[in-house]
This record gives sequence, C-alpha cells and structure tokens, in this order.
Amino acid sequence: MKRVTGHDEKTTVAGEEVSAFVPFSLPPKNPKFTMTTQCEKLLQKAKINLQQLEVVKDIIPSLDWFIYSFVRKEAVTSSQIEGTQATLVDLLTFESNSKPSKDNPDIEEVCNYLDAIKYAREQLNNKKGLPLSMRLLNNTHKRLMTGSRGKNKQPGQIRTSQNWIGGTRPGNAVFVPTPPHKLNKLLSDFEKYIHSHDKIHPLIKTGLLHVQFETIHPYLDGNGRIGRLLITLLLEHWHLISEPLLYLSVFLKKHRQEYYRQLENVRLNGDFEGWILFFLEGIITIAEESMALAKNLSNLVANDRKTVLSQTKTSAFTMRLFEQLPLHPIMTMSLALNLLNTTKPTALKAISSLEETKILSEISGKKKDRVYAYTDYLDLLKIGTEL
Repeated sequence: MKRVTGHDEKTTVAGEEVSAFVPFSLPPKNPKFTMTTQCEKLLQKAKINLQQLEVVKDIIPSLDWFIYSFVRKEAVTSSQIEGTQATLVDLLTFESNSKPSKDNPDIEEVCNYLDAIKYAREQLNNKKGLPLSMRLLNNTHKRLMTGSRGKNKQPGQIRTSQNWIGGTRPGNAVFVPTPPHKLNKLLSDFEKYIHSHDKIHPLIKTGLLHVQFETIHPYLDGNGRIGRLLITLLLEHWHLISEPLLYLSVFLKKHRQEYYRQLENVRLNGDFEGWILFFLEGIITIAEESMALAKNLSNLVANDRKTVLSQTKTSAFTMRLFEQLPLHPIMTMSLALNLLNTTKPTALKAISSLEETKILSEISGKKKDRVYAYTDYLDLLKIGTEL
C-alpha cells in the first residue's frame, strides 16, 4: 500500500496560485515505518561502525586535531552543496592569516557555518545551555546567516513568506514547501518527536527527522546546511557518537542527485524506507572513511615526527612548530611567530627546517608573505572537499 505523507494546499505567491506541500507529522503512519531485513542489516552495520569510531577516538594521539579537521571539512562540504565555491585550503589559508578579511562572501559563509556548529555544540554540552529544539536551531541559523548574503534572509527566524525550490518563480518550481501559516504546528510536532519515546531506533529517527526538516523548509535560506548539521547534533543528542567526528555532507555531496531523488520520493511516494536505506548507507560509509582518515592522519604525523627528530639540526622550536601543524596545516611567518612566541629569525629557521625535510611546502610562490602547507596532511584531509 502506498503511504501518503502529506497533502497539497493551494496558496497564492506573487500573484500566481501554486500547490504547496504540507507533510504529516512524524512518525510515518498508514502504514507505519517497516523494518525490512535489508534495513535491519544496514542498521546493525551502522551501529557497529559508530561503536568502532568511538574506539578510534579513544586511541588517536590528539582528539583536538580531528575535531578541528572534521568540523572544517564539514563546513566546507556542506556549503559547497549549496553552491559555495570555497575549498578547504581556502578556509585554512584564511584562518592562517593574522589579519583575516571576510571580503570573500564564500569564505564568510563557511566561517559562519563554523560559528554555527560551535554555538550549537556548546549549548548541547552545557548543562545550562539550550536543549535540542527549534529555539536552538533558530539561534544556530542566526549565526549561519550573518553577513552579506544572509542578512536579508530573516536570520534566526521562521519564515513568514512562501519559499520555493528550483525554478525562476513559484509557478515553475521543482518543489513548494509548507505555507508559512502551517509552520508553527508542524515545527512544534517536529520538536516533540525529537524528545518522544518510541520503538524506532535513534539512527532511523535521525534520518526521519532530517527528511522532515528538509520537507518543511522552515527558513528562507540555509535549510540544507541546518538540516545536515541537525544529523550530527541528533547523533550526539542520542549518544550515538560522543564527539563530532561523523558528518554526512561528503557522502551527500558525492551522491547529490540520488540524495535529492530520495527526498523527493518520500514526498511523492511515501518511501521513507528507501530514504532510510540510503541514509544508513551514508552513515556506514562515512564512519568507515572517518576511521580510515583518523588512522592515516595519525600514522602520517607519527612518521613525520620521527623524520623531524632524526635530523641532527632539529631544534626545540622546530619540534614545537611541527606539533602545531595538525591544527595549522597552512603556515605563515606571522602565525609561526605567534605560535612559538619567539623572534623572526628563530621562527624562519623552524619553518626552513621543516621545509628541508619536505614536511612543509611553499605554496604561494611569493618572495614576501610566503605561505607554507603541510601538503601530505592536507592531501589526506581534503579528499571529498574538492570543487
């Protein structure tokens, strides 16, 4: 039996009548969500992979390295799905600048995403902070939409006008989401479902909540980025992961057309089951890739540390600078001076020493204000973030 997931409602936008979609509240009904054999198999594999990711987290030398790296990878990739042209190297180069300028709107958007992630996680990890709720998402959205491109998109506010996806106007849009006068009830039910207790596994609930959020599309802009961030927040909320080491955006970017097709298939055909299979495959894949990346980065740093220590001219300042590279894989003289708190000749000697061992590479081609990269580290980290 085909499941009906909502109904169309006629609404007038810019003088033309269109059909906007109003989804039913979760969980799926008529029929209820079906746990097929394939779904159960993928769920078990996803649970095992998340548990293994927790083990990797406990044995890597520095959790800070990986949180720093994975969060930035997510910020870049999720923004790229929305059309932002900034790369991971662009972001890290911007952050290495002692006097950064946000003149580049693409970089500004990625930095806003970093601020949004930081804010949301701080709230959830603070006993006095906001719980996972629409108020938290609204405040997170406000930070996401700060700046030139988002200031006119009602930052932090549920939209009061009709939006649409694709097309040049509502009449030829690919999808027209819920009319604004229906949002309060739907979002209230959405929030209640986050904190409800039922027999559906939290991983599957996470997938259901993501597709529901994207269908409702409660903001004028930024829905995709907040919806993808919601996945990681829910995984932490339900203690499926303890640190933000799993983000789905790399998988969703790689399979973008299938992602959109699955979301549409829920709305048109009620196929929550098909969407959840795709979602669980993403969790399994990204957990495996995250584990492999953590191990590869750890091994690279360990081997390079041995290389640096084996050099007869290695100074304490060289080693101190090397140990900073996982958190600062793009290095400049001003950044080295700040990190080492030393003189310019000493900082230059440390950089030159790491350049001689081919750990750092000069990438700017300039004689002044030179920029160096921990190239091998970046080559591993940036996989999936290329434009």
